[in-house]
Amino acid sequence: MKLTMKVNGREVTGEVEGRTLLVDFLRSDLRLTGTHVGCDTSQCGACTVHVNGELVKSCTMFAAEADGAEIATIEGAAAEDGTLSAIQQAFQDHHGLQCGYCTPGMVMTAASLLKENPKPTEHEVRQYLEGNICRCTGYHNIVKAIMAASGQEMPAMAAE
Repeated sequence: MKLTMKVNGREVTGEVEGRTLLVDFLRSDLRLTGTHVGCDTSQCGACTVHVNGELVKSCTMFAAEADGAEIATIEGAAAEDGTLSAIQQAFQDHHGLQCGYCTPGMVMTAASLLKENPKPTEHEVRQYLEGNICRCTGYHNIVKAIMAASGQEMPAMAAE
């Protein structure tokens, strides 16, 4: 099946089998390997991308379903000149990553949250991240980074 979509602002076309998952199309055909495959069961969130502005775990969607869609991946989060987005910079500044495997999905999820709710509470951030698993950080610095990207600081009590 032939498909066309806009990925990170660039129109792409490809030939896929009907059973090809979006994550596999992005990684194998388009070589956008920032979108990770962690569990293949939609539980870890490492494969999170935006499809037509909506948060999607790309291991749960067939590439053919994205025909004609606009896709945003972690590779499109930074500016053209490589300058990190506010969210990416906050993850770096607040040590919101360790091994980095979950980071692309966390950043894409954070971007979606801040688009919906520019000033979330710490509780709202933690709730929104429920579909993403991080085995290294314990989430504290991830939450701190998202709060910082929203222009807020975590309450002192929570930061301790």
